[in-house]
Amino acid sequence: MQRRRLIAPSERNTLDPFVVATGDAKPRDQRDLMERPFFSLAKAKRVVPILYEAGDVRVEVLAVQEHGMATIWDADVLIWAASQIVEAENLGLRTSRFLRFTPYQLLTAIGRETGARDYKLLKGALSRLQSTVIRTNIRQGENWRRHQFSWINEWEELSRADGRVEGMEFVLPDWFYRGVVDRSLVLTIDPAYFRLSGGIERWLYRVARKHAGRQPGGWLFDVPHLHEKSGSLARVSDFALHLRRIALRQPLPGYRLRIEREGRRELLRIVPASQSTAPVDKAVDAIGTSHAALSGFRTQTVSGLRTHAPQLSLWPETTIPGLNLESNRESNLSERARDVENLIRSAAKSLDAGVAKTKPGHGPQASPVTSFRKSSLTADDTSNAPTLPRSRKPGGHS
Repeated sequence: MQRRRLIAPSERNTLDPFVVATGDAKPRDQRDLMERPFFSLAKAKRVVPILYEAGDVRVEVLAVQEHGMATIWDADVLIWAASQIVEAENLGLRTSRFLRFTPYQLLTAIGRETGARDYKLLKGALSRLQSTVIRTNIRQGENWRRHQFSWINEWEELSRADGRVEGMEFVLPDWFYRGVVDRSLVLTIDPAYFRLSGGIERWLYRVARKHAGRQPGGWLFDVPHLHEKSGSLARVSDFALHLRRIALRQPLPGYRLRIEREGRRELLRIVPASQSTAPVDKAVDAIGTSHAALSGFRTQTVSGLRTHAPQLSLWPETTIPGLNLESNRESNLSERARDVENLIRSAAKSLDAGVAKTKPGHGPQASPVTSFRKSSLTADDTSNAPTLPRSRKPGGHS
């Protein structure tokens, strides 16, 4: 008797396609993906799994050797998909987990080029999204402990005889789709997010958007715990160095970063730059916004922690604020030195004028300021000024 091989039907056969007709949609992100370590933060291939546990939340991310783990740049595909689904539902259109679109629509919406290389990179991103396996208990029912899925169940491209890609299709997992159609689990993000080039700063923006929102005091994070939440492979010391460099550049659209210290504890404060520029979609963000003031601590009681809100929201958009305690001290010390030097020079000029008036007709007088050409503490003498500790180049990858 001849055996018949059973072929599992494609999931697309059971779903009505959602045809993306427009590329104009506000970028929207899914809350559950915005702060927990679901993606690799490095562009290099990563196969080391992610295991994250915090309270009753558990996240596991597994990768295969052939493709590696989906990166935070690959997550732009999911952001685009969420944006299109929410926009269509706002217009009263039916949506589905089965999306049909042109690569041009996707690439232009996330700020990518549309050359042959970019189409190839897009297909690589889809392969990583499909091959990456996620296990999590987030949004599971009382009797369900773990949900396992991939970011894309299946995908296919339609190409012409000359190899030019004309269309694409993919099917999103139910876990992600349900998190998008639930409007309380979606936040609008700034389109400038797609221009952020670093993996850590991209992840940091998503954390800022989810937690800081429009709260004047922002949020305060413990750096070691922030490192744990990121899933980064970098050492904690290198991760902290990355944060300091990001705080110096201030690249996050709509937010300002500040390194603070409480004893030996290093903290990162994230505050909206101004209420007018905070990227908030009122229809989406009106539900489920957290009003907590602290994050990243294992206990609710934090002894001796400053919880006052610095006036970061008053800084103009074009002004770079005081960025960390060390540079502030150094700037203040140098400024005091310049004041001392200017005071000495003013006194010397007064003495010269007095000598000239009291001894007319005499030859040139030796200036009494000769031995005080430099004061004992000047702007050029920074040997005693505190400086930022030099750290060697990061050895690990994000």
